[in-house]
Amino acid sequence: MKPTRTLLSILLLLAIATGAYLLSSRYFRSEEVTRAEGRLSLYRSTVVAELNRFSHLTFVLSQDPIVLATAQGADTDTLDARLAEFAAEAGLDAIYLMTPEGLTISASNAGAEGSFVGQNYGFRPYFREALAGGQGRFYGIGATTGLPGYFIADPVIGADGTVQGVIAIKLDLSDLEQSWREGGEQVLLANADGVVLLASDPEWRYRTLAPLQAGQRAAIRDARQFSGQTLDLLDWQSDGTGRARIGGDEVIHLTGHDLPHGWELHYFASLGPVTTRSWLATVLALVIAGGIGVLVLLRRNRLIRAALNRSEAEEAALRLANDRLAVEIEDRRTAERRLERTRDELARASRLAALGEIAASVTHELGQPITAMRNHLAAAELGGGAGVLPNLTGLVERMEGITRQLKFFSSPGQDRLGPVDLRDAVQEALNLVAPNMDGVALDTDMPDRPVMVQGNKLRIEQVLTNILRNALDAMEGARDPALSVTLGSDGGTAWVETADRGHGLGEASLSDLTEPFVTSRASGQGMGLGLAISAGIVKEHHGVMRAWNRSGGGAVFRVEIPLAEPAQAAAE
Repeated sequence: MKPTRTLLSILLLLAIATGAYLLSSRYFRSEEVTRAEGRLSLYRSTVVAELNRFSHLTFVLSQDPIVLATAQGADTDTLDARLAEFAAEAGLDAIYLMTPEGLTISASNAGAEGSFVGQNYGFRPYFREALAGGQGRFYGIGATTGLPGYFIADPVIGADGTVQGVIAIKLDLSDLEQSWREGGEQVLLANADGVVLLASDPEWRYRTLAPLQAGQRAAIRDARQFSGQTLDLLDWQSDGTGRARIGGDEVIHLTGHDLPHGWELHYFASLGPVTTRSWLATVLALVIAGGIGVLVLLRRNRLIRAALNRSEAEEAALRLANDRLAVEIEDRRTAERRLERTRDELARASRLAALGEIAASVTHELGQPITAMRNHLAAAELGGGAGVLPNLTGLVERMEGITRQLKFFSSPGQDRLGPVDLRDAVQEALNLVAPNMDGVALDTDMPDRPVMVQGNKLRIEQVLTNILRNALDAMEGARDPALSVTLGSDGGTAWVETADRGHGLGEASLSDLTEPFVTSRASGQGMGLGLAISAGIVKEHHGVMRAWNRSGGGAVFRVEIPLAEPAQAAAE
């Protein structure tokens, strides 16, 4: 995972570097092009201004009377001096007057070495153009001096309208080259044939931008325009899209076309500054991206550390919570064990309390048969023993039935579950409370077939006994006490319902009455444990105990226990 992330980071940095270089290169190149266009426009204006600066001078001189007189045969000394003065003041290379045949008869450099006087320039194009009546212009290497220059000529016309001669000037344009070199520029000026006339690099001068045709070379040779020059091809290439390669260097290439004579001014701007600035921008972008990456990593590390701290804190809290939970679980288990012991103790206490009450009732019930036995025995001792034995047997059976009812309360109970017929449990509970039912109208409704549940018979009998005893206690002192007991089953549930005509539940609810030590009986007549224990026993049997006030007075208690599965009951 880590090498992949590193590779992705490297690829991302490469993408950022490439994008930054391309964008910055495009931007800086556009800036350089804009600057080059400005420089090209300036240099073009300079060239045009230089070519046109003295364009009027030859016309003015052609109208000069001295020039006209000299052309018509006057002495040349006066004109030589005059032309020399003009040339010096204007900074011209030469001013000279030629006859219609092209012979120079007067010049500003007369008497000097290399003087034009006596030279015939009838072959020059500028001379022929002026002789034809127009202004002639021409750039070439001087036939006499061997120095290049720009020639301008106008015809000298006499009073009769005929051409008496041609007056011409020669301009030195080398100052333009000098200014280009001093400005550190790469500039060249080419004529219509593509021959470089002026250049910031002397090596480019008199080179051609494209191969010359045979006709072009013949015209150049006839005009002696570039005498002694081979006019080799310049080492350059242009793609026509603003880029060129010259001298092995790739440069920005701009061309100015709107110049006299169809000339072109070529401006070359180096891509070095563009490349340098683009690399600087790329490095800056990488530094910024790296800085952002470092910030992101630092923030990520802070988040990771914070998450780790939170995780450690949560882990510590979880360990503490687990420790507390373990303690609470152990405490709860201990409490559950104590609760179980307390429930067992309460059950025993309930049985003992019931045993005390039943003992008093049994004592009362046993009193009559015991008295009767005493009377029969006394009669037997007096000699009247006939028929005593059957009477005694009946009394003993009655006493045995009464004492048999005490076995439930004397037994500690068992937890084993088994099939229990609720009819038997109801009957046993009724037998236990029978001694307390004097004067109570009992109505029972039980089905003929067994109603089987899975449970503990003695504990179910304890529940029913507590409910019956509570019903009898509630009707104590009632005018017309009556108790109904109904047993039935429906929907997989068996139920036993008792209804009495006692004082009812009042404002209390079943949840109130099933609280331990809560009782509605008079102080000293009960501990309030019967219903609490009964509710717990019913819950253990997965059942429900309900209670509500009966319309017309009294209360109804209902115990619901799930029916036993037939197969399970048969197996038991």
